[in-house]
Amino acid sequence: MDCTNTKPVVRPNSNISEMVCKFAKVCKLKSIGVFSEVPNLHHLHRPICNEASLSQNSAEENKCYDQKVHPHPIEVTNKESFCVGLEVMKKIFDAVSALKLAYLQLQQAHIPYDPQKIVAADDMVVAELEKLCKFKREYKEKQCKKARFNAARSDLLKVEVVTKEVLLEKLKSQHSAKDSEVLRLRQELQDLQMGNKNLAEKIKQISLDKRKGSVLTVTTFQDVFNAASKSIHDFAKPLISLMKASGWDLDRAANSIESDVVYSKRCDKKYAFEAYIARRMFHGIALTPYDVSDIMKYDDPFDALMENPHSDFSKFCQAKYLLVVHPKMEESFFGNLDHRTFVMSGKHPRTEFYQLFAKMAKWVWVLLGSVVSIDTDATLFSVSRGSIFSSLYMESVDEEKESPILSGEERTTYKVQFMIMPGFKIGQMVVKSKVYISKHSSS
Repeated sequence: MDCTNTKPVVRPNSNISEMVCKFAKVCKLKSIGVFSEVPNLHHLHRPICNEASLSQNSAEENKCYDQKVHPHPIEVTNKESFCVGLEVMKKIFDAVSALKLAYLQLQQAHIPYDPQKIVAADDMVVAELEKLCKFKREYKEKQCKKARFNAARSDLLKVEVVTKEVLLEKLKSQHSAKDSEVLRLRQELQDLQMGNKNLAEKIKQISLDKRKGSVLTVTTFQDVFNAASKSIHDFAKPLISLMKASGWDLDRAANSIESDVVYSKRCDKKYAFEAYIARRMFHGIALTPYDVSDIMKYDDPFDALMENPHSDFSKFCQAKYLLVVHPKMEESFFGNLDHRTFVMSGKHPRTEFYQLFAKMAKWVWVLLGSVVSIDTDATLFSVSRGSIFSSLYMESVDEEKESPILSGEERTTYKVQFMIMPGFKIGQMVVKSKVYISKHSSS
């Protein structure tokens, strides 16, 4: 029906109209069943003639706008973040749908013109717009927090990168040092291989010389034996002197070495100390062949120790010094154990006492290495205390006692009090042991 008398239309608030127009432009909404394009509030002053068609169109529009808009499903990797984001998106779309519905109700409130409905619809539009503004503010705050978090995390990552770069430089330096060490060790290995090759050639030459007959003879071995015996005698002299100077009771010390010995002269007790030294030097020795030519090149064996402190001869000196010189003995001599500490650390003290010991050790070392070079079946033998003296196998340190004395019914013999130097049997030849003997009378 046509409306000839219409009530004057009150101009809506300009702020509401402006907000609605902006929303319409942003969302690009078109009037559903009422306007053919973006609504203009000035058209609301025009009278509406067909209310029936309007109500019908309004029902269709309500039906259409009552539906909610949902986001398309997307593929995500973080399930928890996706659920939170999906919930927020649902709220936003709900708010947009509610805003569209409020906007439609605002349009409907103008046809027919109803100021109360217009105000109610306007409040609803404003409320929905405020909801969207709130979402916008929350989004901006989250973005700011995320930016600050990323900046802080970036600083931490930069610090970590700097630390890693310093570590990398350190590792590069260590790698370079290791490379240098590897090159040095390779050069050292080459030098050792060359040295081993030269030693192999020397051993081959020595073996060839042996086949040609240029080896030690029993006669020359006897000279080495005498040199070793003399070196023990020479080392015993300073040892006894140091014991005497340190306040040792020499009689008691000699008796502790060889008890209940009948000495012809008091000075013969020196032989007990020589026996002690020899016993320690030959203790635990197994006769095995080894080259003694290297040590024989040196007049002073201490030079050999300095040139090659890790040789077999050096190890022999270290082991025997610790066995011959007791810690209490050394401490009483020098007031400390510096000699022992040096020797135990693989070094050799440059003192007169140790140099005398090295000279003795040299001849014992050569003696033991030479005997097997002459005869691989050579043996070392010892003489027990109380044995009857035999000039075939023994040699007395006192030559006057070697010949037995026969007088009438009484025959005077000699018995061994103790052995000083062991003997050697080389093939059919015998290198006599040195012993100290005393008289023994029997009918």
